[in-house]
Amino acid sequence: MKRIVVINIVGLTKKLLGVHTPFLSAWALKNNLTVIHPVLPAVTCSAQATFLTGKYPKEHGIVANGWYFKDECEIKFWRQSNKLVQAKKIWDILKENNPAFTCANLFWWYNMYSSVDYSVTPRPQYHADGTKLPDIYTSPSALRATLQNKLGVFPLFDFWGPKTSLRSSQWIADAARITEETHSPTLTLVYLPHLDYNLQRHGNNFSIIQKDLIEIDAVCAGLIKFYESRDVEVMILSEYGITDVQNPVHINRILREHGLISLREEQGLELLDAGASAAFAVSDHQIAHVYVNDKNKISAVRTILEQINGIETILDEKGKNLFHLHHERAGDLICVADRNSWFTYYYWWDDNTAPDFARTVDIHRKPGYDPAELILNPNIALPLFTVGLKLLKKKLGFRYLMDVIPLDASLVKGSHGRIPEDTNDFPILVCNEKFEKPIDATEIFSLLMAKLRK
Repeated sequence: MKRIVVINIVGLTKKLLGVHTPFLSAWALKNNLTVIHPVLPAVTCSAQATFLTGKYPKEHGIVANGWYFKDECEIKFWRQSNKLVQAKKIWDILKENNPAFTCANLFWWYNMYSSVDYSVTPRPQYHADGTKLPDIYTSPSALRATLQNKLGVFPLFDFWGPKTSLRSSQWIADAARITEETHSPTLTLVYLPHLDYNLQRHGNNFSIIQKDLIEIDAVCAGLIKFYESRDVEVMILSEYGITDVQNPVHINRILREHGLISLREEQGLELLDAGASAAFAVSDHQIAHVYVNDKNKISAVRTILEQINGIETILDEKGKNLFHLHHERAGDLICVADRNSWFTYYYWWDDNTAPDFARTVDIHRKPGYDPAELILNPNIALPLFTVGLKLLKKKLGFRYLMDVIPLDASLVKGSHGRIPEDTNDFPILVCNEKFEKPIDATEIFSLLMAKLRK
């Protein structure tokens, strides 16, 4: 039986391959490189769901990294249950036809409670005293102890936040090796996020990101050689390309100016009340789903959005249908930023009234994606001392707030989500199949199906 590993190098594009990626560049030349026409939105959860189902968001339901759960009146990002994906995944179909087929999923999203045979995904421990400890969720559950006994605790704070480093991608690569040596899955999915960090912080600034390219190239060299030595066919792909941006668009602040946003005040701080708002935006990189609770105001809301600098396209029902985004989870209107812009979730006017979680890494409570979580607040005079003092409070058992994230969106220099004009900014596929033109994101599924059915 043919065995395949798919290595997802987040953010990798043709533009980034070159002198700083000697192994990957040579490996791409030895095989075949083509670009992938990305799904809209070109964000992690939507892209991965499309790769694994061969369907667009209109069918699998993953319209962004997070959306407004209308029955709960809550905005939720980075949910983990595989049951949220409303279409059959590749392993579901292959298992039906071949009981011997097995699949390992290492850190691709919606990994919990799926029918893969071996799953590993980040799952921090949240304790009653407010502390968050690094951990993972695995299936089978014994795999968690196997991996962390051999590799140490998963370095969660190197996976997301201002402390991100190569350690998290290296840990995942090492976990993939152990899973392969122990179980030899038919299909293995590996997620390596390292390039994502500085590309969002600094954009395509090669004087800075060359170090990241060199580092991920070395990790991939070791991993690919390992799999090839075990006669496992290797495929490399990426989900999206990150492009330079200069213009953060505070879409919720503008909706608030027009009296459409409702807020709750708690101890002098403001919280967005989505269920009570006439309209609000769920921002996700260069895409914003705008939900209009008062349907009589959809036309008026669109008129407001049309005046906002940085919005290139507004998708109504016809537009959502054109881009395969007409799903009940999607916003009534979907805004797509222009090439230089991206959407913040900010809704407050005065930083003094921003909620306490705004200055922390808190991917679940923020009503939108916040790339500033990758950046340490430059206004903190002694950042290492400040962080060290907060960690000391943690070790001593005191409550603490790791409020070190800036509220200055202009610090973010790279984003993604829209479909770039330049195909050099498209995600890529490298494999032993040759394509004469860019392939659609949905075709990754059929390519894998054809290979694994041989």
